[in-house]
Amino acid sequence: MTDFDHALVLGKFYPPHAGHHHLIRTAAARSRRTTVTVLASGAESIPVADRVSWLRAEHAGTPGLVVLGDVDDHEMDFHSDAVWELHMGVARAVLARRAILDGDPASAAVDAVFSSERYGDEMAKRLGARHVLVDLDRGAVPVSGTAVRADPRGQWGRLGRATQVGLCARIVVVGAESTGTTTLSRQLAEALGAPWVPEYGREHTELKLAAARAFDPGAGIDGLVWTVGDFQDVARRQQELADAAVDGPILVCDNDSWAATVWGHRYLGAPRTDIAPDAHRPALYLLTDHVGVPFEQDGWRDGEHLRPWMTDLFRVGLAGRGVPWRLVTGSPEQRLRQALAACEEAVAAHFRFADPLTPVT
Repeated sequence: MTDFDHALVLGKFYPPHAGHHHLIRTAAARSRRTTVTVLASGAESIPVADRVSWLRAEHAGTPGLVVLGDVDDHEMDFHSDAVWELHMGVARAVLARRAILDGDPASAAVDAVFSSERYGDEMAKRLGARHVLVDLDRGAVPVSGTAVRADPRGQWGRLGRATQVGLCARIVVVGAESTGTTTLSRQLAEALGAPWVPEYGREHTELKLAAARAFDPGAGIDGLVWTVGDFQDVARRQQELADAAVDGPILVCDNDSWAATVWGHRYLGAPRTDIAPDAHRPALYLLTDHVGVPFEQDGWRDGEHLRPWMTDLFRVGLAGRGVPWRLVTGSPEQRLRQALAACEEAVAAHFRFADPLTPVT
């Protein structure tokens, strides 16, 4: 038996944290239907789509709960009736979207607004609903969006798993064959006290060769036939391994799903944008230069003559993605120093959030 037919939970969720999840679970437990509305402004630096995705993942399977996002760039002035109505227009539009999704446009109205803010009184009144105030003083869950944005690493434990996976600062080391990506990424992980994710492409190659020998016991690596599907599988598995490894605010990876597109270009002979179209954008890419690094043949490598071309392929691809990246060169010690300096700068920038719109006083 529920107390309400349709409840609204509205906020910025910038980013979603344990207090938000407590509020949402409280509303869902007391309502037959719950609409969680993420309203973001263009001034904020976490895309609304990410916040919606993280909330949906955290509350997946909750009966009657739908998470929707939209943009609300109206000024924040709780003293202006006209401004209030601008915000309420956006809220009502989102509630209409929920009703349309349910196949019942007449069910857009709500009979409860759950919030942890005093402004919920006015919002509920304008919607003809009851305001249910939850944990106003943050006693049950001592956290706020302001606190998380000010110190995300210190507040990491207050974030849900999906938010942690999405918000984690990923450092990805890429490069041509035998240029030290594994060595450097391992060293970085140890120095930063972060989990390390190995390259999956090598394992896929070993498994592919074993599968080929099921057809021909004499099959060798030079005779393997590579397909787009191979690199899509590598990209997907590399992403899965990285997501599963997130155990703190920083993660270090030897290659990532985007790198599979570069290796796909190398083995397929042409670029394929369908290998990893949704590749994550990390905090920093580190590209290991081939210059000054001897080529070590371990029985699996075949691209010594292609290393300059591969380095340029990575360089052009990274520049085209518009992501932060650095080329590391010199001795192993010099490369590590360059990488650590770049990581410090990139992680600081990654966890620097734009200020949200502030209320007019």
